[in-house]
Amino acid sequence: MPTILAIESSCDETSAAICRDGLVLSNFIATQSVHEQYGGVVPELASRAHMQNIVPVVDKALKEAGCLLSEIDAVAFTQSPGLIGSLLVGGQFARSLALALGKTLIAVHHMQAHVLANLIADSKPSFPFLCLTVSGGHTQIVLCESPTRMKVIGETIDDAAGEAFDKSAKLLGLPYPGGPLIDKYAKQGNPHRFSFPEPQLTGLNFSFSGLKTSILYFLQNAGKSHVYKETFTASEDEKQAFISENLADICASVQHRIITILLNKLKKAAVETGIKDICLAGGVSANSGLRNAFEDLGKKYGWNTFIPAFEYCTDNAGMIAITGYYKFLEGVSDPLSVPTSARAEW
Repeated sequence: MPTILAIESSCDETSAAICRDGLVLSNFIATQSVHEQYGGVVPELASRAHMQNIVPVVDKALKEAGCLLSEIDAVAFTQSPGLIGSLLVGGQFARSLALALGKTLIAVHHMQAHVLANLIADSKPSFPFLCLTVSGGHTQIVLCESPTRMKVIGETIDDAAGEAFDKSAKLLGLPYPGGPLIDKYAKQGNPHRFSFPEPQLTGLNFSFSGLKTSILYFLQNAGKSHVYKETFTASEDEKQAFISENLADICASVQHRIITILLNKLKKAAVETGIKDICLAGGVSANSGLRNAFEDLGKKYGWNTFIPAFEYCTDNAGMIAITGYYKFLEGVSDPLSVPTSARAEW
């Protein structure tokens, strides 16, 4: 029964987990509230917080799992992508620990781990399956043939869906992180009140930059137009009054368009591949509107749908642990010199 200690430090959350024989026994996450006052993650502050958090987080994960360091068979860590300073903290800790214990070191790609988070629960997809992976920095459709064989068949050509949520929230004056707040207000609004354009992009790739621009101009013109013209630009008071009076409907309409962009491409991928086991993953998969629409679409087209539990949707070491477990079974062992990268390809 291989036991994996996993470390995740790609952005602003320090996480450690223990996985034994494919079962995640603990998944502890330390969040960083210091970034809230800046409206986004400050890389240097994130790195410092990781250095403060990593030892107590690993200690808590071990204690929660009832596991001793001597029982560990391998140390898995997030190798890429992410903030380079944050990745280096987790990576160097993992290398040092593996060296000190004489254990196997396993480097894990963050986005592959998001996909394999769907293998943590008892109910698992069958191979091959498709996974729509949606986060703040990535939007991808992945064809997963096995735990270690995956292929990106569609991805964003510019901005990610999570970024579209967060930037829209910022334009609306909502505090960071704004994506969950859009989801909250959207539940109270009419998703068909305002119309936003869907990119006319062939194939399975996504684009969200045009949508973000459309939302910007829509708010600048207090809902009168999506096209920027000086004569239409509303005053700041008019803009704020419009947002205040229509916040729920704006959030619902923005969320509806982002979700339809995502699911229309996923539906196209399912038709082209003929695959019926379809998964959702990534931080944005915690969005209730997306989860509900995904499950409704699955029922309509006869898919077997899978979504990780909320704790495995956002950045967490549980998904690193399960990925490390399957790599360990295939005999993967990385050297201490394995590089850390902010933007490594699959």
